[in-house]
Amino acid sequence: MISFNEKNKTFKLDTPNSSYCITISHKGYLAHSYYGSKIGNDDVSYLTRQMEYGFSNNPIFREKHSLLDFLPQEMPTDGVGDFRESALAVTNSKGNNGIELIYKSHKIIDGTISLPGLPSVFGEKNESQTLEITTEDSVLNTEVVLVYTIFQNIDAVVRSTRIVNKGSEPIFIKKALSAAFDMDSDNYDVITLHGSWARERHIERHALHMGKQGVLSMRGETSHQEHPFLAILDHNATNNQGNVYGVNFIYSGNFVADVQKNQFNSIRTVIGINPENFCWKLNPSESFDTPQAVLVFSNTGLNGMTHTFHDLYRDHLIRSPYKKAMRPILINNWEATYFDFNTEKLLDIAREAAKDGIEMLVMDDGWFGKRNSDNCSLGDWVVNEEKINGGLKHLVEEVNKLGLKFGIWFEPEMISPDSDLYRQHPDYAIQIEGRVPGMSREQLVLDITRKEVEDYAYNCVASILKSANIEYVKWDMNRQLSDIGSLDLPSDQIGEYYHRYVLALYRMQERLLTEFPNLLLENCSGGGARFDPGMFYYSPQIWCSDDTDAIERLSIQEGTALVYPLSTMGAHVSVCPNHACGRITPFKTRGYVALSGTFGYELDITKLSPEDRALIPHQIELYKKYSDLVRNGDYWRIASFAENNEYDCWMSASKDKSKALITFVQVLNHPNYKTRFIKINGLLQDKKYKITFIDDNETELIMEGATLQNAGLPVKRDWGDFQGKLIYLEQL
Repeated sequence: MISFNEKNKTFKLDTPNSSYCITISHKGYLAHSYYGSKIGNDDVSYLTRQMEYGFSNNPIFREKHSLLDFLPQEMPTDGVGDFRESALAVTNSKGNNGIELIYKSHKIIDGTISLPGLPSVFGEKNESQTLEITTEDSVLNTEVVLVYTIFQNIDAVVRSTRIVNKGSEPIFIKKALSAAFDMDSDNYDVITLHGSWARERHIERHALHMGKQGVLSMRGETSHQEHPFLAILDHNATNNQGNVYGVNFIYSGNFVADVQKNQFNSIRTVIGINPENFCWKLNPSESFDTPQAVLVFSNTGLNGMTHTFHDLYRDHLIRSPYKKAMRPILINNWEATYFDFNTEKLLDIAREAAKDGIEMLVMDDGWFGKRNSDNCSLGDWVVNEEKINGGLKHLVEEVNKLGLKFGIWFEPEMISPDSDLYRQHPDYAIQIEGRVPGMSREQLVLDITRKEVEDYAYNCVASILKSANIEYVKWDMNRQLSDIGSLDLPSDQIGEYYHRYVLALYRMQERLLTEFPNLLLENCSGGGARFDPGMFYYSPQIWCSDDTDAIERLSIQEGTALVYPLSTMGAHVSVCPNHACGRITPFKTRGYVALSGTFGYELDITKLSPEDRALIPHQIELYKKYSDLVRNGDYWRIASFAENNEYDCWMSASKDKSKALITFVQVLNHPNYKTRFIKINGLLQDKKYKITFIDDNETELIMEGATLQNAGLPVKRDWGDFQGKLIYLEQL
């Protein structure tokens, strides 16, 4: 899997269908020589164009800048002659910039390594290998270890960097990205994910152009607006053909992901912690680990890239006992009641939910302190017994008697100015001395980087969980970080704050899962602002968006599923008109869209129409019947409403391609249109399939895989907009 050719000084990392090569170049510089479809064991060091640099026969000494500004570097650095985007920038104690990395040694390890305090991929020794290449800057007396992990059956390369101060004085890390790679430019496009609150992760695709393009967050979290992912792909690449390079970041804070096309028509891709407002003081003998970045290559289009990301995260990042298990079907009271509820109202919902087969009641915001609106009581995690009559334990026991599990909502990182906690400890809030901090949703953020504040927030959650039989937690975070100040950090370390905050978040959730190992944790941040692979290490599912409208969810879930497994996407059926956008869609269609996620309900079941209420048991039956395909199968993107402006279609297929579930939504109908033919990839070409149109009078067809792929499956138009179909295929 990982080899080193001593003669040509080249490392080769082979996955099932790709190769990644690194060459020790002139004077020990690490050059990125190849990444793409799997190749043989030939000498590929020529791909670095080592003899082309400069304008003399001795380019190292006469034209060092020409060399460094052209060389396809593996970890490009700042200040020594490469004027393209850097991945590492260091300042010494005198304020001088510049770091130059020269190969020192390497080792190949069976298995994976864990990063201290950070999410890390994991794997057995017989299925994974890790390469560590140690480089050094002898002037700074600093080592930089480049770490690469690959897996036997997955076309991914996982990268991180460890910086070690071997000197006698501190150094200051101003930029520490996790991955970089260079390659010749071709006729490429770039895909990124963009959005805002309630419309997260919409796909944007454009031609790669000169200069720098990419995505970033400076909000203290991954954000609703941009996402730590980008893909570089052939201009003609489709869902099922063409070369695609996908890059993702296993981190939950500020990030940057850029592609830069330069003067020599080559491109550099980088991803890592956003260097803006970042500066880490590294004292002698200390080390700093960057979070892991994931590189995926596919020569079978976007679906091939998607399958690799999904398999990696399901099998080698998510640790929860729920990772492969069917999730309990929950009903959340947020859109049902908002803050206006009490014990009896919750029990009314639970009683009716139990009749229809729903398995868990989740009590959302409003159960603590004096929380009757969103402008008070965050931090006062004491049950409001004026609402929860008889106490929390009584409520949970009554819900359990009905046969339902019980879940609860927290926002542990927040503090309201109107709270007992703030009146007692105003210093607990993040703030700059002398400046009135800006608020969002009338709340501030707790400084969990301080031990006493972290302990307070964690113990509040733990004490509630110990008080009753609570089996699920929704951990929310409804605003971004600003006004960054610290009572603990000295002035030369304030640039560490954003990263320290993320480490504190990870530490709190690790404590939670250690103390409550069977807890089902669902992360959330105003919907989908923390939907990132870093959180998968702690929660097997994340609330995808606060917009539960089935039609808006088509684009949200399409962009999310491009990178992340369907089993991670929190998705619920809600009422209409939808609370986020006012749209009215059929209850059946809402159910079909939510089935491609964790599945649950966000509504007042006691107020549903008889017609909608009658569909709930059937939807639950469908979920239980097809959930395994959705959770563990391969996701195939077939058609995109965002692209064609008419309909959406996707498929979940078993790994052996013997079974598949297709979801089709006709978003906009036009008069005088004919039957649509949907071409389906991902099936066995020479096998016959029995095709059942569920809920369409169980209409059945028998067709071969080759016919379905090349001629298409006939799908008749239904009357009206927003009509959905669920189609099940089983090999005969």
